[in-house]
Amino acid sequence: MSRFLPLTIRFVSGGTMVVTTVAEAKKALAGHWKNKEAPAYLEAARLVDDAIAGTCRPAIAFAAFKKVAAQQGLLKDARPSAALTMLDTLWSRSKAPPG
Repeated sequence: MSRFLPLTIRFVSGGTMVVTTVAEAKKALAGHWKNKEAPAYLEAARLVDDAIAGTCRPAIAFAAFKKVAAQQGLLKDARPSAALTMLDTLWSRSKAPPG
């Protein structure tokens, strides 16, 4: 099981990739991005490399990756899982006024 919630990245070229680990984030950073010279992209790439080397916490690197993906419009909206949808439905039923 992954440590991070899955992120779906839609590259400029049209391809997609699900990213759940720092290693997958490194692979995704090698894909087609809008601007690989942007400071946030370069920072995320550095932090991901540092996390792989063990000199940065993976959570910090993954957060930087998520931030730059969102900034460049590559982060695909995540839909709630079927289980979460079911739990939301059950919860909303329990909050309904008696009638």
